[in-house]
Amino acid sequence: MDGSLPRERTRRVHVGDVVIGGGAPVVVQSMTCTPTADGEATLEQVCALADAGCDIVRVTLPNRDAVDGFRAVCEASPVPIVADIHFDYRLALAAIEAGAAKLRINPGNIGSWERVDAVIDAAGAAGAAIRIGVNAGSLEQDIAERAGWTLPQKLVASSLRFVEHFEDRGFTDIVLSAKAHSVPTTIETYRALSAELPQVPLHLGVTEAGTVRAGTIKSAVGLGTLLADGIGDTLRVSLTADPVEEPPVAWGILECLGIRRRGPELVSCPTCGRTQVDLIPIAQEVERRLAGCTKPISVAAMGCVVNGPGEASDADVGVACGRGSALLFKHGKPVRKVAESEIVDALMEEIDRL
Repeated sequence: MDGSLPRERTRRVHVGDVVIGGGAPVVVQSMTCTPTADGEATLEQVCALADAGCDIVRVTLPNRDAVDGFRAVCEASPVPIVADIHFDYRLALAAIEAGAAKLRINPGNIGSWERVDAVIDAAGAAGAAIRIGVNAGSLEQDIAERAGWTLPQKLVASSLRFVEHFEDRGFTDIVLSAKAHSVPTTIETYRALSAELPQVPLHLGVTEAGTVRAGTIKSAVGLGTLLADGIGDTLRVSLTADPVEEPPVAWGILECLGIRRRGPELVSCPTCGRTQVDLIPIAQEVERRLAGCTKPISVAAMGCVVNGPGEASDADVGVACGRGSALLFKHGKPVRKVAESEIVDALMEEIDRL
């Protein structure tokens, strides 16, 4: 072993102008929830997701009536579009013809090998990538009914079956996912896949993770654990919420691990009896104003003199608060003292100057 991370040893797969695997930056993605037949509404959501930090966006193609809308999205999208296909392989062929940069097909419902081969051949001819998207809720019947097998074993078996078939046909522009709602199952499955198929880029996700709070926690633990192990080339955080809520969580996970950074890091203390300013609304307002900032900087809002000066001086911009006031730091040096009512404005002024 050369000491490189698992994600650095996977193949590079091109999805339009975005690269997944082979040490490329971990790709952030999400999925639209609009009716795809409404191309205008779907494109609007794609653009919102791109603005929120998505490198690629997945769009469902549920029936033939949605093809024209899907085509319009592909033609105007600012990011590559992935077609989400279930049940009807002919929709995958239509998606490729309409401009999909990548397909997601589900081994549990795509049908016979002849149908899979038709999709492989069309994708190969068009230069489109394919994600083999295994899901705990829709495994192939013969695997789902295997007595004595754990769910991770079933997910891995389905993944191996399809990856081997694709590679035997000479198609290697594949990304693999094997999703479950359980965090321990997710971690065990992806660790096994990384060991069994080290060449294949992995799409991480905890499926059906729940609402914003629950889904964020489950995704941070499950995906964060794997990413910290060096496993995972792309990720989608799945939340029962407006999909624009998903990319910031994904970026937050990547930023916490030092893998990718898109915007500022806010360092703020939990407050205690020593705090002599009303720090919570100050930190919340700083966070709100930083929402549209893409500068890769650190900002500290610290409540007292115990850790405050050290954290504030270590940040690009920060404040260490005292009684009704704060000392403003920039690049490790104190700049000036400001009143409590001026803290947020002073921080933002210095950030704007960076």
